[in-house]
Amino acid sequence: MKGARLALVGLLLVGAPPALAQETPQTGAPADWPVILAGAQVVTFIQADRLEGLRREGAGGYLLDAQGWRGTDSDKLWWKAEGEGDLDAGVEGVELQGLYSRMISPFFDLQLGVRQDATPDVSRTHAVVGIQGLAPYWFEVDAAMFVSHTGDVTARLEAEYELLLTQRLVLQPRAELNAAFQDVEALDVGAGLSSAEFDLRLRYEISRQVAPYVGVSWFRAVGNTADFARADSRATASTAVVAGLRLWY
Repeated sequence: MKGARLALVGLLLVGAPPALAQETPQTGAPADWPVILAGAQVVTFIQADRLEGLRREGAGGYLLDAQGWRGTDSDKLWWKAEGEGDLDAGVEGVELQGLYSRMISPFFDLQLGVRQDATPDVSRTHAVVGIQGLAPYWFEVDAAMFVSHTGDVTARLEAEYELLLTQRLVLQPRAELNAAFQDVEALDVGAGLSSAEFDLRLRYEISRQVAPYVGVSWFRAVGNTADFARADSRATASTAVVAGLRLWY
């Protein structure tokens, strides 16, 4: 009888989960997520979302939009790069960002850092604060506010969505809105909503890492920004046909 009691106690001790196993890492992740998702493994990610040539009003151009990060689920170092140009006139502008990113919810990161712009005529440095992540219904969102070294305050909102037509064919609508809190005459940017861009790209995923695409991009300057464009005899709206590659590593 004594031996049976000891065996029963042993089984209870072995079967009972240790107290530490009941503790959930303080990451903000749902309690039923696997523990491995809350780990501190260092990962590197690089993606060229838009690497494309374009044709707008009879003129050829190009656009590069890439970003990447290195870090853990909760802390990352981000970089973002965007550049565009004309095949005849050369580079029109380059934007580089270096950011520290901290997870503030299971699907969103808070980002702080520096942005550097360079154009043939103007170079500016900005402080950056923003959020980036996955909104409800699987919309990818990147929203940021910028304060330049001259005190100008601007903001940008980017959102995109992926619609799977087949396992390899993906339709991706994208929208970008830019706004300024004051006129920035050096950049021909007016106060308020300054520009809107809407894109639609259809890509074929040869693999998850390599996907050629075609699409169309529509841009419009609004408000005082449109007035600046008219004063310089520039168009306030344009439509471009695009073709390119989406790559990630």
